[in-house]
Amino acid sequence: MSPKPAPPRLLLLAAFAAVYLLWGSTYLAIKYAIAGLPPLLMAGGRFVLAGGILWLVGRLSASYEAPTWQQWRTSLVVGALLLVGGNGAVVLAERTLPSGLAALLVASEPFWVVLLGWWWLGQAPPSGRVVLGLLLGFGGVWLLVGPQLQSHAGSGQLLGAGLVLAAAFSWAAGSIYGLRAPAARSPVLGAGMQMLCGGALLLALGAARGEGRGLHLAQVPASAWLGWGFLVVFGSLVAFTAYSWLLQHAPPARVATYAYVNPVVAVGLGWALRGEQLSGGLLLGAAVVVGAVVLLTTGGRPGEPEREATGEA
Repeated sequence: MSPKPAPPRLLLLAAFAAVYLLWGSTYLAIKYAIAGLPPLLMAGGRFVLAGGILWLVGRLSASYEAPTWQQWRTSLVVGALLLVGGNGAVVLAERTLPSGLAALLVASEPFWVVLLGWWWLGQAPPSGRVVLGLLLGFGGVWLLVGPQLQSHAGSGQLLGAGLVLAAAFSWAAGSIYGLRAPAARSPVLGAGMQMLCGGALLLALGAARGEGRGLHLAQVPASAWLGWGFLVVFGSLVAFTAYSWLLQHAPPARVATYAYVNPVVAVGLGWALRGEQLSGGLLLGAAVVVGAVVLLTTGGRPGEPEREATGEA
């Protein structure tokens, strides 16, 4: 099978920008949303609405191809790993964890992506450049929010931290699994299918936890609805679709660099919107993260083959 043609560079940069910037802002949006909405029902409603919109757009496309049962099965597995195990666990953890700390722990994802790609897909072992980029990225994120981690180390937040670490592994596993499993040709349709499946599972889990008891939508504050709306439009419709497209057109280790940039965005939003001061450590950490992203996104591994289209992806 011939390799996929390289996508336009401008489109590639726009997709990375969406994942870097928009997902970096969702940590704050989640905080606002779960202040007035039950966590799993909030997340499930977000993905069902966004997934329904994307599925409808894909369905009305001139190039629409009816998805097969195998493609729906892939969407169910990927939706469970990415949205239930990945996003759902983070939403639950943010009830007790600061958003910056959650972002730090999510930054472990690129490690899992590289290791799972090596072990699961039989990719070449990570090169010294990739390993250095991964270590620099995690070190930069530590400089950004490590002091916050230390200040909360003894406050009974171990369960939340464990949830986020499990979420990072689950997200990486879903991303790697989706590379070889049969999926819809259209990234828009594929993202919609994954969101519908993952969102339905989240709603079922939220209902099983009894999250709907005592919920009165009329009493939900406007800030929670605004946070939820931001998550639907920018976190799901735009950024998740960009992420799904990137997984088909860029190496997984490069795509996973969003986990390093997101905390930088979170810190910047804290400074711009909440008046949080920028220390020298924060600025140094941001610079280290940028350096790590440069290492991971410029140049490939020696001898690394071009990624080919697999199945119906």
